[in-house]
Parts: sequence; C-alpha cells; structure tokens
Amino acid sequence: MNEKEVLKVFKAENALLTGHFSLSSGLHSPNYLQCALVLQKPKVAEKLCKGLARQLKGVKVDAVVGPALGGVIVSYELARALKVRSLFAERPEGTFCLRRGFSIKRGERILVVEDVITTGKSTYEVIDLVKSLGGKVVGVASVVDRSGGAAVFETDFHALLRINVKTYRPEDCPLCRERRIPLTKPGSRRS
Repeated sequence: MNEKEVLKVFKAENALLTGHFSLSSGLHSPNYLQCALVLQKPKVAEKLCKGLARQLKGVKVDAVVGPALGGVIVSYELARALKVRSLFAERPEGTFCLRRGFSIKRGERILVVEDVITTGKSTYEVIDLVKSLGGKVVGVASVVDRSGGAAVFETDFHALLRINVKTYRPEDCPLCRERRIPLTKPGSRRS
C-alpha cells in the first residue's frame, strides 16, 4: 500500500478528524487520525498490517508487542501477517509491564508497534520494557507516523503513512486562545 491509498482508507472511514484535540502526548492539534475507526473493520486492519508487514521483509521477528490500547490490534494483525506471537504492554499503575502470562525470553527478536506515533513516548516506554526483559528490539512499526521526523529510534522505523499534522504545546495553541472549538481528548491515555 502506498501513502495515498492509506490516506484514502482513513478518509473513507471518516477517521481523519478536524477539531481541537488534546493528544496523548499532551500536545494539541486541529487534526486527529482516529485509527480505531479504521481498525474496527477486520478486513481493513488486515490489509493495512499486511502492507506494513511487506515493509519488514527480511527482518527476523520472534514476537510483536504494542502498547495498550492503540497498539493491541496492530500487534495482533502484524503478528498474524508475520506468523509470530502477539503481545501487548499495559500500564496498570502508570508504568508499562507485561501481564496476562505474556513474557519475553532473553534474546528474543521483538518488533515494537503502534497505531499512531506522534512523539513516540509510548513506543520508547515499550522499547525500554522489552530491553529490561532481555528482548532485542529489531524494529519499530506504525500505521501512521505523524511525528514529523521527531520520533527517532535506535532501529529501523517503518510506517504506512507519514503525515505532517500541526501540533502545539497547550500554552501556544491558537485554538485554545480562540476558544471557539472545545478541546476534546479522543486518545486512550489519560496522563
């Protein structure tokens, strides 16, 4: 899949939103890519993740792990396409950990995935978790990279769609100053 095709999917699913959004990174934006609306359809999720898997040809992966909540479906579908295990990390008390019997063996090759990367905060945290458990991070992948090049990882970073969307620190947000459009928080992280 090329970027135009991916953007077309987001538009067809009404998942490219316009308004005044508080992102999980703490930044504000006039646009939001609601991956959940795209990933709610199994055939669409499968198609996107197969496209992402094609970018990973030649990368040896033992398991895929993503942060809950956004990375769960991407982890599952990408693991299915790569024929490996799918895990997800959770924050029951503010710090990511593996629960539900999930484990990573020392030296296992792990692909860290996410639905949308803006600052990469959750992704960096999951990478740190994988390393602390003895896993080897062999790549990072996301459906959407909206970091504008700000999210830089120690390994290759693959994304189906790289899109530049304006973001603002809350104190610099023109939408906050205008007070015409209410601020909404569509993401999954509350802090």
